[in-house]
Amino acid sequence: MELVKSITTPVILDYDYVTGRAQSRFLRGIAEGKILGQRCIECRRVYVPSRGACPRCAVRTEEEIQLPDKGTVTTFCIERVPSENLSFNPPYACVAVLLDGANIPFNHVLQECALEDVRMGMRVQAVWVPKEELGPSMTSIRYFKPIAEPDAAFESYKEHL
Repeated sequence: MELVKSITTPVILDYDYVTGRAQSRFLRGIAEGKILGQRCIECRRVYVPSRGACPRCAVRTEEEIQLPDKGTVTTFCIERVPSENLSFNPPYACVAVLLDGANIPFNHVLQECALEDVRMGMRVQAVWVPKEELGPSMTSIRYFKPIAEPDAAFESYKEHL
């Protein structure tokens, strides 16, 4: 009898995701071409996407802040697995972007950059779909791209790794 070393099996995971009030406001902002976060009234940290509560202080975050669509790459990885949710083929860079004024990075994709040039501290900006295609989904931001600004100093993002 021959030993089975591996098998290939398809995996399909369907999810129904229900947004709360805070994430609904965030997604409505995305549909308008805006990135909205919320600031904690106690520690003053800004969370994007909105969470509705500060995980540090355990208080509601109701102060809404519009953030710029520019930020800093804090970490990244090179993805080599295709995704049906993306309009481009691998390999591509998945980056954690700390938006200017935010206190927590979020993940997105980096394009318009050679993979060997992707680096921590790189300054990037969102590339949005055309205004008529905007909707309440992160796909309204096609990807991030490098911008002609000096890299951020490591000290400015080291606690966001």
